[in-house]
Amino acid sequence: MLEHIVDTVLYLEGDRFQSYRLLRSVKNRFGTTSEVGVFEMREKGMVEITNPSEAFLAERMVNAPGSAIAVTMEGTRPLLVEVQGLTSHTSYGNPRRTPNGVDFNRLMLLVAVLTRRVGYNLSEQDVFANVVGGMHITEPAADLAIATAIASSMRDTPVRADTVVIGEVGLSGELRLVGQMPARLREAAQLGFKTAIVPRRIRKTEPWPDGIAVVEVRSLREALGRALLTENIEQPIKES
Repeated sequence: MLEHIVDTVLYLEGDRFQSYRLLRSVKNRFGTTSEVGVFEMREKGMVEITNPSEAFLAERMVNAPGSAIAVTMEGTRPLLVEVQGLTSHTSYGNPRRTPNGVDFNRLMLLVAVLTRRVGYNLSEQDVFANVVGGMHITEPAADLAIATAIASSMRDTPVRADTVVIGEVGLSGELRLVGQMPARLREAAQLGFKTAIVPRRIRKTEPWPDGIAVVEVRSLREALGRALLTENIEQPIKES
């Protein structure tokens, strides 16, 4: 009711222990905007971050197991964020599932798919998932990055450093395409990433953006085989 009375509704979000803040516009007089601004809290106040993707990846440790790069959309702005996964043999009867910045039910779903469809034995493993920078990801496009980070930690094998992974994971282990893919790929290419692993397109309406090689896969198992560093993958073919 309050949102309908006022002209604009803004939320200032962020982890209290992180310096980054998201100013999210949820509604204005003409309807939903779903836009965000990214700021950093400094001594003199909040300062705008002109390239938030680069800021979120600044402290990334390259070739570290359990780390994958997701491309999420905040309004019309694509953001690259690091998703971390960790598996550890449980010391309790029931293994723990601990998300930070990730929806708990989504994490449970991905753990079940990795166990049932890919063959990872996570029934005796505590599983932790974390989004670096204090961000909270809700869209399904980060499913593949979360699953890849968990699998990377389970196998103690890093994900290729120049690769981003984008896609929604289904209950059968299939990958589904997400919206605004060209904008996501262009943002990844601008930050120097060379390869993107994405779901296979059924209808090819337009070519992929230049500057990044796109590998289309159909299943989560195939995506992990392409993304993990020790696997022998073919050279990705850029569409024209």
